[in-house]
Amino acid sequence: MKLSDPIKIAIRSLSAAKLRFFLTVLGIVIGTAAVILVMSIGASAQDLILSQVQKVGSNLVGILPGASQENGPPASALGIVTTTLKNGDLDALREKRNVPNLLAVGGYVSGSASVDSPGASFQTSFQGVSSDVVSIESMEVADGRFFFPEEENDLSRVVVLGSTRASDLFPNGNPIGETVVIKDIPFRVVGVLASRGSSTFSNPDNLIYVPLRSAQKLLLGIDYLNFIRAKVDDTKNIDTANADIESLLRDRHKLEDGEESDFSVRSTEQALQTLSSVTDVLKYFLTAIASISLMVGGIGIMNSMLIAVNQRIREVGLRKAVGARPYHIMLQFLIESGVVAGFGGLIGIALGIGIAFLASIIIPRLGYEWRFLVPGSSVAIGFFVSFLIGILFGLYPARKASKIPPIEALRYE
Repeated sequence: MKLSDPIKIAIRSLSAAKLRFFLTVLGIVIGTAAVILVMSIGASAQDLILSQVQKVGSNLVGILPGASQENGPPASALGIVTTTLKNGDLDALREKRNVPNLLAVGGYVSGSASVDSPGASFQTSFQGVSSDVVSIESMEVADGRFFFPEEENDLSRVVVLGSTRASDLFPNGNPIGETVVIKDIPFRVVGVLASRGSSTFSNPDNLIYVPLRSAQKLLLGIDYLNFIRAKVDDTKNIDTANADIESLLRDRHKLEDGEESDFSVRSTEQALQTLSSVTDVLKYFLTAIASISLMVGGIGIMNSMLIAVNQRIREVGLRKAVGARPYHIMLQFLIESGVVAGFGGLIGIALGIGIAFLASIIIPRLGYEWRFLVPGSSVAIGFFVSFLIGILFGLYPARKASKIPPIEALRYE
């Protein structure tokens, strides 16, 4: 018997039961589409996150409070408040003799508060930053100026507005020289930043920037930093700068040899590796969850094939009577379940890619740089797994059909 013979019989049998075929295929279609969609969206989201980190700059080093594993995020990145970084650490890092390869060092704190202007009033986020942040983050001032170094230390009540916040607070005029009230404290607007666009983590255009110590003392009532960011003179000196920062802060924090650091020093490259590993785990976990729907589709195939076996007992008897062996009957039903699963897998792949493409049209309109990505592995996995599930779940009905005695089958009505 040729291999094409059972395939032809399978297609003919499935065509004779169109409704059952459609309902059986539907479960595989949904499951495969879910797998393709999750892997595609996951790849695009990972690309978005990593590209946003890369935009920050390849020669930057971040210092965060709290210890961390070598390949894991520090506690502060998980939302745990850690107070081990102080203003004195920032001042020490700025001394050239301590870390010679640093061009600029900036401290950061953040919070949210009610903000009032003559034309608006709402709750918004603010950042307390050092004057060096302009150089570190390559900010462009569209109007006015950024903070002077002296204003960072003398509790000056001045602010710089992100472009969106400037238009929100002063829709009808130039905000330079005007006053905004943050937590009932008046601040004078000295600058407006050029639009920078939204990122995965925040939208700098929606922020209000306050001198670091003014934010700490007047708005937040704290004496620690959320994190420090530094610019290294050359990417080839990042490892040296990291080692110097580590040594300086361990000495300042009076940590003994062998004692775990109470801070974490990470370069942009290390951050990319950590983010990549975290997003990979999340992506494959979600894919595994989506694959459960494929199992449901497999159960549907098994149920459908069991019904088909019961309806075709006489057909099985006739085929055995003319010489078909048990493995021929088993192969016949396995091919039918494989055709159902394979067909459903192809439709599911097309559906998943279509939805992912639709997402790539909609999401950029929300302000994100979203790329349409469909990993080739997701297509291969989607089809292979759907076909394999069809075979596995068709195995029991196929074996049951192959064991039907010919005489009993011929007598069946």
